[in-house]
Amino acid sequence: MSEKLAGAARQAALAALAATGWQAVPGRDAITRSLRFRDFSEAWGFMSRVALAAERMGHHPEWSNVWNRVEITLTTHDAGGLSQQDVDLAQRIDAIAGG
Repeated sequence: MSEKLAGAARQAALAALAATGWQAVPGRDAITRSLRFRDFSEAWGFMSRVALAAERMGHHPEWSNVWNRVEITLTTHDAGGLSQQDVDLAQRIDAIAGG
């Protein structure tokens, strides 16, 4: 079971992720990011790459796709909130989005 991030580690992680567009979700211990792509095919390709990475990591996003937009929310349900797994997956998502 994962543990929730707390204290200085949490603040540092959130600050670093904010620089790439991640935001706290109001009313939840979670982070979210919205990404836009040129078209549906590019958005779907991105989601496919993230899905493969998430499966390897054993940690899966809450997400939705409408045409060229992908909305992603990360939280660790068994920890009851944000964990290092979310930070790691967010960083991997950022790398995929940047590539």
